[in-house]
Amino acid sequence: MARRVLIADDEPNIVMSLEFLMEQSGYEVRVARTGEEALAAVEAFQPDLVLLDVMMPRKNGYEVLQAIRADPARRAVRVVLLTAKGRDVDVEKGLGLGADAYVTKPFATRELVARVKALLGDAR
Repeated sequence: MARRVLIADDEPNIVMSLEFLMEQSGYEVRVARTGEEALAAVEAFQPDLVLLDVMMPRKNGYEVLQAIRADPARRAVRVVLLTAKGRDVDVEKGLGLGADAYVTKPFATRELVARVKALLGDAR
C-alpha cells in the first residue's frame, strides 16, 4: 500500500509540481488549497505526511499544524512546512509548534523528495 501525502498549498504552480513529484515517487497524493480543507483532508485521507504551506487562506499553516499536533490520533503524521517565510524567527516558530522539517521556497526538488522519503522511512 502506497504511503499517503497531503499537499496543502494555495499556489497552483507549486501544487502541480509537488503533486507530480510525489506521485512519481510512488505516493498516493491529495491536495488541499485552504487551511480548512487541509484539516478536513487530514481527517478523511489520513496522510502519513503533510507538505504544508504557512500562508494559506482560511487557516494558516501554523494553525493547521497546531490542530494536527493537538489531536492524539494524528501525532504520528509527519509535517513539513514548505514556505517562502525563511527568517530565523519563522523557522523557530514552525519547529517549535511541532513541524518535522521546515523547507523554504524555492526548494530543490531532489532534496525535498529525499527529505520526504527520510521522514517516512522510505529512503532506499
